Amino acid sequence: MTKVNLSKPVVQVSLDLTSLQEALETAQVAVEAGVDWIEAGTPLLLAEGLHAVEALKQRFPGHPIVADLKTMDGGYLEAEMMAKAGADFVVVMGRAHDATIRRVVEAGRDFGVAVMGDNLGAADRVAEARRLASLGVDVVIHHIGYDERGEAPGLSPMDELLDVVDQAGVPVQAVGGLSIEQAVSCPDFGAPMVVIGAPLAIAADSFSANNKQLYAALHDICSRVHGRDVRSPGEARPAAAHG
Repeated sequence: MTKVNLSKPVVQVSLDLTSLQEALETAQVAVEAGVDWIEAGTPLLLAEGLHAVEALKQRFPGHPIVADLKTMDGGYLEAEMMAKAGADFVVVMGRAHDATIRRVVEAGRDFGVAVMGDNLGAADRVAEARRLASLGVDVVIHHIGYDERGEAPGLSPMDELLDVVDQAGVPVQAVGGLSIEQAVSCPDFGAPMVVIGAPLAIAADSFSANNKQLYAALHDICSRVHGRDVRSPGEARPAAAHG
């Protein structure tokens, strides 16, 4: 990883919005509050496409842009398109064929973007994290999906986060239904990239912005996260660990 020093935690705001204007306004608040990375969420990319990545990079050139494209096929072309639009990170799904993951990784190397591999939907998420790392991704996203959580209330990425961190061999990001307190604690579990989206910055059911007191809330979160140390893989497990 050359985009950012992951020895210290970072905060990423997830813009799961369908309006580019709302996304830019929310990102502005987030950047002013101290957020490090900006994610063009899947709903935003579906609604606005490459223009969303281009607009975010133009407005915030000093902040890495994560394009949550969730690539399943055509890996090289999709990664190339996002890279040329200004993305610093692209996302490929672990459920994709090995060849697709390898092609995204190849494009990442060719165009200078980092690759995140998402283990959403895997029967064994720990094994999937190892597989993604073996195929060359730079980051593993340990992910419990929105629909899956709807059918299995209480399921949380925190349940297996320590095992994923200890076995992946690359930096890990945990997403999917975390409370703010759980998200803030992720560096304690060895996951240095803290994602803030629903329910704080995003109204999860409507995918619309909720900017009420957003600056104060994000500023507090960034202060708490930036002051933490990141647990190294294999180190003693925190007392609050699940499982």
